[in-house]
Amino acid sequence: MSRTDRCEVVIIGGGAAGLMCAITASQRGRQVRVIEHANRCGKKILMSGGGRCNFTNTGTTPAQFLSANPHYCKSALARYSPYHFIEMVERHRIAYHEKELGQLFCDVSSKLIVKMLLDECAAAGVRIDLNCAVQSVRGGDGEFELRTSAGQIRCEALVVATGGLSIPKMGATGIGYELAQQFGHQVLATRAGLVPLTLSGKHQERFSDLAGLSLPVCASANGQSFSNQLLFTHRGISGPAILQISNYWQPGDELRLDLLPDGDAFDLLQAQREQRPAAELRSVLADLLPKRFAQRLCELWFASKPMRQFHPPQLRQIAEQLNCFPLTASGTEGYRTAEVTLGGVDTNQLSSTSMESKLVSGLYFIGEVVDVTGWLGGYNFQWAWASGHAAGNVV
Repeated sequence: MSRTDRCEVVIIGGGAAGLMCAITASQRGRQVRVIEHANRCGKKILMSGGGRCNFTNTGTTPAQFLSANPHYCKSALARYSPYHFIEMVERHRIAYHEKELGQLFCDVSSKLIVKMLLDECAAAGVRIDLNCAVQSVRGGDGEFELRTSAGQIRCEALVVATGGLSIPKMGATGIGYELAQQFGHQVLATRAGLVPLTLSGKHQERFSDLAGLSLPVCASANGQSFSNQLLFTHRGISGPAILQISNYWQPGDELRLDLLPDGDAFDLLQAQREQRPAAELRSVLADLLPKRFAQRLCELWFASKPMRQFHPPQLRQIAEQLNCFPLTASGTEGYRTAEVTLGGVDTNQLSSTSMESKLVSGLYFIGEVVDVTGWLGGYNFQWAWASGHAAGNVV
């Protein structure tokens, strides 16, 4: 390829973080080019939130993010809040609603968020190259040369916004981590996050026929707890409570479920013993839990008999299991269904204010490729907007 194009800023990745960075930089007058290997931008935005896009969370604080350096995300999040993004959404007249716990969703479709970002890019003069693969990157310190399927490009600033490894069928690759290592950056071990857990052997056999059944629980592992729905699947367990705790759980770790998170199980059982002494335990539990699940508990863990026949110590033993039910998970569904990737580019080698490399001037890393991962509920999109905005303000 003889011809080389020149550009001030090149962003590798046309997802949430990359598009926000492009908008912010181009509005400052910078000449910006986005390189996207897929056939359209924002594929992960399109499929998020069941097609409605949980685009932010009004309760966002640094406490909802995991990182080897928990302080790293503070600066970017403080300077670009959920309300900054909401202002853009409202300016584009996109209707939205709060589902729960500060989670904001589009009323109609996530396509409107992608259209909004692309319209902002177009208005600011951003060039976007789709179906464009990056073959190699050379240079550094303010002079980069990219070889792509669309030709060679030289730029002053290079922003890596390639995302993580989650959902490979949508085109996720490890190129961002490879580029980081090429330029001397440490990449912390990656693993699937916000992902269903799998059961195996007898643990799976006990619950596989309950697939599709859900119930509210409080899931706990490694000192963290999340209250929300659990969903039984053919291969294990999912639902918001399990996706949340999956960020903290690893194979071999203890997983506990409070099956009656809204009350003390012993008090509930004692009250039922007094009010319904002739009722079988399975009938009492069926009023507190989904019927099929209550029956399974009585088949495998609790002998069912009339409530009057249980002495307080026996009821306390049952109650302790209900409030702290042990479940042995064997693994996760992996990147195939994971919503995010934990780990990534080590933040100790990046500026927390600009996202710029401390090793190579003009090189930036933003979004999911960085070792910052949010909880379920719009937090990861807010990190994408905030980190993209932080880099876009200085590139």
